[in-house]
Amino acid sequence: MAAPKVASSGRPGSRVDAALPLVRVPDGAEFTGVLRTDPGAGALGAMGVVLGVLAYVTFTPLLALALAQGYWLATGRPGTFADTYASLLRYEQPFGMVASQLGIALLIPIVAVLMRAVHRVRPAYTYSVRPGLRWRPFLVFLGVALVTMNAVLWASNAALGKPFEYHPQPGFGGYLVAMLLTTPLQAAAEEVFFRGYLLQALGSLSAQKWVGILASALVFALFHGTQNGWLFASRFAFGVLAAVLVVYVGGLEAGIAAHVVNNVFAFVYAGLSTGIASLKAIKEVTPLDAVADVAMYAVFTVVALLVARRLRPQTRTGEASAGLERPGRVR
Repeated sequence: MAAPKVASSGRPGSRVDAALPLVRVPDGAEFTGVLRTDPGAGALGAMGVVLGVLAYVTFTPLLALALAQGYWLATGRPGTFADTYASLLRYEQPFGMVASQLGIALLIPIVAVLMRAVHRVRPAYTYSVRPGLRWRPFLVFLGVALVTMNAVLWASNAALGKPFEYHPQPGFGGYLVAMLLTTPLQAAAEEVFFRGYLLQALGSLSAQKWVGILASALVFALFHGTQNGWLFASRFAFGVLAAVLVVYVGGLEAGIAAHVVNNVFAFVYAGLSTGIASLKAIKEVTPLDAVADVAMYAVFTVVALLVARRLRPQTRTGEASAGLERPGRVR
């Protein structure tokens, strides 16, 4: 079999290109098949999954720890660092959101390194088959998520007899600034890692797209730590539906939109009622709460797929784009 073609990664003659030439992704590949570039792609995919998980559990908490240490020093070392760090992790202070969520945001450069160093594929393919994030479809899906997910949330709360009680927590303004600055990054980074890189790396192990969809959703749910079965099921369902959207839309745009809306509004509503630290401490939900959450994700998925039929986004590599996704307009 002929050796895979390579593509330049930057300026002609650069040392990076000479030392680590990039593999050209074959035309006609679905999102889950982007990393199936040669017969050895499966082994690289398995290695990438292991390295990605190790990087996640090592570097994201280290960055959060370093930011917390800097905060403790900058605020005059109140109490012990251990007490301050524990308080930040519980989101009892706005900077806890900043430290924790910027730690998770580190997944974006981690994925870029894995794509280049392990697979020798342009990191932009993690975002879509285009490659790159397609901003106009993303903004459309963001609008869809804002409307559908909030509508289902309010309707389900009314059906379950859970009226919204307006009791803003002290210092909510600081939390609002922290979440608007870092929560979208955190949500996008999780999509890039779980529905972008892991879905593609696991997809290189099997031609059956459902292998990557289910496996990436399982890892996503497990990485949320201690939780009861219903909360785990809710998160697993979100992972599956978000991955399905990635496959049928050809990129992360819809998944990122849903994840950003879900997380931002969860924090906003908590900050205006029960408190953000209380939301962070949730380890279990009731069966009805889990069903309501899954219904919210499912309604968004159905509407997003209907909208995607109008947008006609590119779903395979090398295809001519159509609809709102026109060449040279979205990267």
